[in-house]
Amino acid sequence: MGNEKHGGDGRAAATIDIDRSDAGYRAWLKEAVRKVQADANRSADTHLLRFPLPEAWGIDLYLKDESTHPTGSLKHRLARSLFLYGLCNGWIRPGKPVIEASSGSTAVSEAYFAKLIGVPFIAVMPRTTSPEKCRLIEFHGGRCHFVDDSRKMYEESATLAAETGGHYMDQFTYAERATDWRGNNNIAESIYQQLKLERYPEPTWIVATAGTGGTSATIARYVHYMQFDTRICVPDPENSCFFDGWTQHNPLATSDCGSRIEGIGRPRMEPSFVPGAIDRMMKVPDAASVAAVRALEQAIGRKAGGSTGTGLWSAFKLVAEMVEQGSTGSIVTLICDPGDRYLDKYYSDSWLAAQGLDIAPYTETIDSFLADGNWP
Repeated sequence: MGNEKHGGDGRAAATIDIDRSDAGYRAWLKEAVRKVQADANRSADTHLLRFPLPEAWGIDLYLKDESTHPTGSLKHRLARSLFLYGLCNGWIRPGKPVIEASSGSTAVSEAYFAKLIGVPFIAVMPRTTSPEKCRLIEFHGGRCHFVDDSRKMYEESATLAAETGGHYMDQFTYAERATDWRGNNNIAESIYQQLKLERYPEPTWIVATAGTGGTSATIARYVHYMQFDTRICVPDPENSCFFDGWTQHNPLATSDCGSRIEGIGRPRMEPSFVPGAIDRMMKVPDAASVAAVRALEQAIGRKAGGSTGTGLWSAFKLVAEMVEQGSTGSIVTLICDPGDRYLDKYYSDSWLAAQGLDIAPYTETIDSFLADGNWP
């Protein structure tokens, strides 16, 4: 052809061809993906529990119990998706460590999957992370690497990945894209399937707290894709910038310190937090979160983590609004992880005192609300 390059002797130049096929790696990759997918295949769906409300209200409040996953938290779904994403992108390699910046539960779940496929795992975590979470990470074969300032987790994780030749999983960037929000048994599809035979199968609200923001993004996108009328509320704890960033339309919002409610709230607007997909946010005092999670134990006999309390407090407020309006329907929130990981925090009166948290006024609000439906 007229535009074909030729060598100096008039012949066509040779095609440059580099083949990086690696039969050994592809065999390892196929087996690793099979193991991760098999974990999902043998895991039952999580329960949808009902919180007892007065029958006369005509409102049903459900809690999606994500604490029953093999690693005990909502983050098991995320970790599975992140591992499949990293494996299928060719980022996770045999013998090389996976590194994650995490306040605990994601690291527990990622340590589990790293052990499942036989690669090392390092969790970069705030020094204040609960001892029980650290124990669980180590139980699954992971190693804890502590930082004094939670804002340094990202940089430290990237440095460790560069030094070790490993892969920085970076849940805060990839959470929203690693999960198939159109379905494929994600948490949103599961909620709607479980509500099919309930009296209000399409919930008025779904309440989802945000750590990475991946769960709220997945649920909101699924709702929009399926053309449901359900609205999405994201409660935010103290010392988190998500609420300010959302209300002010400021993607550069920051917070000066980390959240006391482990697993949710961030000091910066994370890439996986999708503000435009959600309908409403609430700023919830940490003492209210603790009061709500203790009320949950009294109501259904189950201890849960503080992030569950943040969501439940907001769900109570939404129920109270519906009661005041005389409307009926259903609301869904999440049990994110079990309370036995936080016995020395949210269930410890001495910890509350040391933190200067007084839950009594919030406990009174909940008791009054459950008695007569009024929200002070």
